[in-house]
Amino acid sequence: MRSTLALARSFDRPVKLLLVNQLTINIGFFMLMPYLAGHLSGTLALPAALVGLVLGIRNLSQQGMFLVGGTLADRLGHKPMIVAGCGLRTVAFLLLAVADSLPMLVIASALTGFAGALFNPAVRACLAREAGARKVEAFAAFNAFSQVGILIGPLIGLLLNAVAFRLVCLVAGVIFAALTVAQTRTLPAGTAPGDASGNGGGRGVLPAWRGVVGNRPFLLFSLAMIGSYVLNFQVYLGLPLEIRRVTGGELGVTLVFAVSAVMIIVGQARLTAWATRRWRPPQAIARGLVLMGLAFAPLALAAPRAGTAVVPSGGGALMLALVPVLGTTVLLSLATMIIYPFEMATIASFGGRHMVGTYYGLYSTLAGIGTAAGNLLTGWALDLGARTGLPSLPWLLLVLIGLGCAAAVAALDRSGRLATSAEDAPTTA
Repeated sequence: MRSTLALARSFDRPVKLLLVNQLTINIGFFMLMPYLAGHLSGTLALPAALVGLVLGIRNLSQQGMFLVGGTLADRLGHKPMIVAGCGLRTVAFLLLAVADSLPMLVIASALTGFAGALFNPAVRACLAREAGARKVEAFAAFNAFSQVGILIGPLIGLLLNAVAFRLVCLVAGVIFAALTVAQTRTLPAGTAPGDASGNGGGRGVLPAWRGVVGNRPFLLFSLAMIGSYVLNFQVYLGLPLEIRRVTGGELGVTLVFAVSAVMIIVGQARLTAWATRRWRPPQAIARGLVLMGLAFAPLALAAPRAGTAVVPSGGGALMLALVPVLGTTVLLSLATMIIYPFEMATIASFGGRHMVGTYYGLYSTLAGIGTAAGNLLTGWALDLGARTGLPSLPWLLLVLIGLGCAAAVAALDRSGRLATSAEDAPTTA
């Protein structure tokens, strides 16, 4: 943790503000969202299909609008989109506090997602601009601060939700309202990147989008990285299902999230500095993807031997049953820590000075679509493995996905398509 704080302190004030901004955004978001499904199905007594609809609309409105949000950030400036997104999420969360009908819930859920589509690309583009040549380090600190919010938010939400879900919504709304005001006053105004000559200002939106879509190295890199999002999503899909299969309980799910968050908070800065000294960004990404694929090898090896009996909720038997899952969690977290800062810096290098938000937006949209398709494939493999008595099947598939993505990134690197400019080369503080 000291190394993360030291890294954060080494940046200028704008980057520090963006790090604190992301920490607070995640606290406000994750104190509410984990408990929304329970509120919808419990307090409001909605059937499971409608709960899925409400939650799905939030995800669709965010993933589907990332390109729009990124483009607006390039054309209108990063600060206005960050402020607008946080203000819109304030309205959405306050609306969730009083929503008691399906139309109101759908509107609130859609606004929550669209708010994220506005500020997420803008925050990352702004961070890339303010960090200059230290993009890799800045995104390492960004990831660590994000994880602190992910760790703290649900704990605060748990305490508030014990009183009333409405109180969770109100507090989360107040947090985003305070963020809106604070960012209006403290974030650097900068310039709208699209106003500068050369890339964005003189071109319409559609020509700019055609230029991004026509950037073949960027598209190939985006497609190669989709598998990493599918693998990362297994902390929400595959790992919880495996935990329930081998233990019959839920305790291990909480442990997985805690282990991952603590590892990133404590070790992100040191691991990024270590990787920066040894590898170029494409090499770090490719090696991280290899590790990400191999992270599922412990589950593939242990699955045939794991029973389906309920394990006692405490003691050595439970921990022994969780060893393969926790091994996968540790390796997956290490891989994410290696990949993320270099991945974000690479996208920024594709966007240049004037279209970083647009590139982040399209990248996130493609990742969201690919993750949805990958989850269908993973779910099919999990079902097939259970039906055919081959429980290792889904984990072997995930190993192959990781290795395939690593091979694709390595091939792009050998072809010279991932070369970055001198100003984007990573440095170590």
